[in-house]
Amino acid sequence: MAILTIRLPDEQHERMKALAARRGVSLNKLFEEFSARAIAEFDVETRFKVRAARGDKARGFEILNALDRKSKGS
Repeated sequence: MAILTIRLPDEQHERMKALAARRGVSLNKLFEEFSARAIAEFDVETRFKVRAARGDKARGFEILNALDRKSKGS
């Protein structure tokens, strides 16, 4: 396991401690949760970009337009 030092303004540090306390977790656990969420978002974006690069743009727009029409009740 790695050790990471983060520098935060004092006010932000106090607010992060309050948030962790409100959630009933340690400050360390709170940052673990935040980093896990950020990594998951990064992975989803990366997979999307890879699939988009392989896809058919015209067909993608057809699908989006069909969904848009459907959501508007057309």
